[in-house]
Amino acid sequence: MSLGSLIFLMSLLRAFGLGDPGPLEDVVIDRYYIPKICLREVQMGDFIRYHYNGTFKDGKKFDSSYDRGATVAGVVGVGRLITGMDRGLQGMCVNERRHLIVPPHLGYGSLGVAGLIPPDTTLYFDVIMLDIWNKDDKLQIDTLYKPEHCNRTVEDSDFVRYHYNGTLLDGTPFDSSYGKEGTYDTYVGTGWLIKGMDQGLLGMCAGEKRRITIPPFLAYGEKGYGTVIPPQASLVFDVLLVDLHNPKDGIALEHLEVPESCRRKTVTGDFIRYHYNGTLMDGTLFDSSYSRNHTYDTYIGKGYIIPGMDQGLQGVCVGEKRRIIIPPHLAYGENGAGDKIPGSAVLVFDIHVIDFHNPEDPVEIETLFRPEDCNVTSQDRDFIRYHYNCSLMDGTKLFSSHDYDSPQEVTLGANKVIEGLNRGLLNMCVGEKRVIIIPPHLGHGENGARGVPGSAVLRFEVELMSREDGVPEGYLFIWHEDPPENLYEEMDLNKDGEILPEEFITFIKTQIADGKGRLMPSSDPEKVIADMFQNQDRNQDGKITADELKLKTDEDQERVHEEL
Repeated sequence: MSLGSLIFLMSLLRAFGLGDPGPLEDVVIDRYYIPKICLREVQMGDFIRYHYNGTFKDGKKFDSSYDRGATVAGVVGVGRLITGMDRGLQGMCVNERRHLIVPPHLGYGSLGVAGLIPPDTTLYFDVIMLDIWNKDDKLQIDTLYKPEHCNRTVEDSDFVRYHYNGTLLDGTPFDSSYGKEGTYDTYVGTGWLIKGMDQGLLGMCAGEKRRITIPPFLAYGEKGYGTVIPPQASLVFDVLLVDLHNPKDGIALEHLEVPESCRRKTVTGDFIRYHYNGTLMDGTLFDSSYSRNHTYDTYIGKGYIIPGMDQGLQGVCVGEKRRIIIPPHLAYGENGAGDKIPGSAVLVFDIHVIDFHNPEDPVEIETLFRPEDCNVTSQDRDFIRYHYNCSLMDGTKLFSSHDYDSPQEVTLGANKVIEGLNRGLLNMCVGEKRVIIIPPHLGHGENGARGVPGSAVLRFEVELMSREDGVPEGYLFIWHEDPPENLYEEMDLNKDGEILPEEFITFIKTQIADGKGRLMPSSDPEKVIADMFQNQDRNQDGKITADELKLKTDEDQERVHEEL
């Protein structure tokens, strides 16, 4: 008769109350709970752990592992158990529950157990299987999730940070990192972990999830651990690797986007402006310049930032996007930083370089077009008109003269534009087009200006539209040739010994019309001439006397004499 037939027969007898069917030839097995998933079944020679209650036919208990507070551990099929139990346990799954009826000849026979089990007694056992393993078992690794991107995996001597849930094989939890303040942090392959975990972590990527099933001889073996891990217990760890590094690691760089043209790359001492997202290796964001809508601005190679970033920002181009992976000994070390960067955390920075410069940088000029018939170029004090587009180095538009009805007008050297632009506009031909790169110390400096970020490098595209000869600094009018020998007499048109405003204005306009001299360009001629008259009218009585009239060159000579 088969085992299934026996179970069915016993069930029918119980159901119809027919009583004892007579002596049993073999153990009767009732599998009253079978788990949906059964990864393995008990076989001869397996080590097992189980709980049981043992009773007589009348329900009286004669033994229980529950009462002793410890599971039973042993080997199946080697004669260490009564024959009925050896047979009844075979084929069981972890968490399976069975009711076993063991006839006397497969139990303790005609002798029984003195004071405990009478002779020729049928025994009834309710059993739950908790653990199965074999001395030939190996570590079992199931990959639950693996990231698509994995730049390196765990090796011996690496330092790892991981989260885990630890359970026994039957699912009973014994420990978890998730309920604690942080990850479990340790070295791999140096004896700090049980052997099975040392092996199970090898080859993992940051962000990978694994289920690691460890037989007892690679875990805590015959002794177990405290009150939570019984002797001879298989362990199951669901592990999430947060990050890894080696104390010998340097930074790792990934070039995400490199501009086709790169006029120069950063070096130590440069001042750089860049945006970044800072994450842990599992992708947790801990900081971002984008959220503040402001670049991070600093010198590189001078210790103003963490060493790994100092190294990672070397050799970048304007506009470059780069991923910098920094081990903790080049970041915030064992202590971490604040409540967002744990101790011993590997940091990942995705950076975008907006611009950089060096305090020694000059203005850079690139000529896009220069007319062939160019004999006269713009000089200091010249009055010029020019069109321009101004942007940051990442292409962000700031200002443009094309947004207005006319070109920009300026007298060069009159401190009306930033120094770098003034330099870039010198020696230009009318019709010439240039790109002018201006470092901040020749632009708007650390504080910036309205619409211009602090420490920003500026890019101007300019086209010179027109140019007029200027006058030296401090002059309102200059002669193209030597002035009249008797200037006062020439200026005194009615020869009455004094020069009134009308005479002065008429005389200057005549000189301009005859090409003998010119006014400072870009200003209202009437106002300039009026200012000239005011300068000569020393006592402000509304007229100029012979003693008051002096050329600018004479005034400068007198001033030098006084200083000497």
